Amino acid sequence: MRFWIAWQFLTIIPSPPRYRLYSAEDLGRSISLFPVVGLLLGLVLFGLNYLLGLFLPPIVVSILLVIALVILTGALHLDGFIDTCDGLVVRSSASNKLKIMSDTQVGAFGVVGGCCLILAKFAALFSLPEGLRAIALILMPILSRWGMVYALYAFHPAKKEGLGWAAKQKANWKGMAAATIFTLVMAFALLNWWGAALLAALSLILWAASKYLCSKFGGLTGDNYGAINEFAEVVVLILIFVIAELGGASWWWSPL
Repeated sequence: MRFWIAWQFLTIIPSPPRYRLYSAEDLGRSISLFPVVGLLLGLVLFGLNYLLGLFLPPIVVSILLVIALVILTGALHLDGFIDTCDGLVVRSSASNKLKIMSDTQVGAFGVVGGCCLILAKFAALFSLPEGLRAIALILMPILSRWGMVYALYAFHPAKKEGLGWAAKQKANWKGMAAATIFTLVMAFALLNWWGAALLAALSLILWAASKYLCSKFGGLTGDNYGAINEFAEVVVLILIFVIAELGGASWWWSPL
């Protein structure tokens, strides 16, 4: 049951009908499985990369993969990133920033931020060597969904309402440990010790990003969790590029 709740929340792909109604508390109990859902999303992207690569140039495949990820997730996290950008530009109190974020209208800064994010994700993906690109498509959704689990567990909420706050109440060290072990195993399996270094580097970067958001909003909101996921996807792609430049490789691929 917990898997299907996480699956339904993180993707637009239908789950069994009996699991389509769930409470925020149920969602909180399911967050340990966010990286597992990320793995399945990664495998979908991996398959699309292979199929599209049979008849399309890499530059077109890269942008289609970015679009596919937005579609598969229902733009949920992208929407959170855009709302967070709108809130950050407000030079006022944290409460006013939160009001701006909850506004259904999108501001100019949010649009610009969303465009920059998509461009950065596309450029980072397109720049990867082909072998590590395939690995990145699998690892990126896993590590970014782990980033949301980390943020939910480690940082306090900005307000005592909403889906993010309710999920936070059920986040515990057991769920965090399970998500971290799964993520570490997958990273190690695909990138050897470089995978462990990748997760460690991502942890530090997300800690700094989450602290910054907390300083601006007085804590984290559901939109912030989505923004952290989107930010983490770009960071993972860039870090894997750095690993490639440093000579890192997986067990089944090595640079020439």
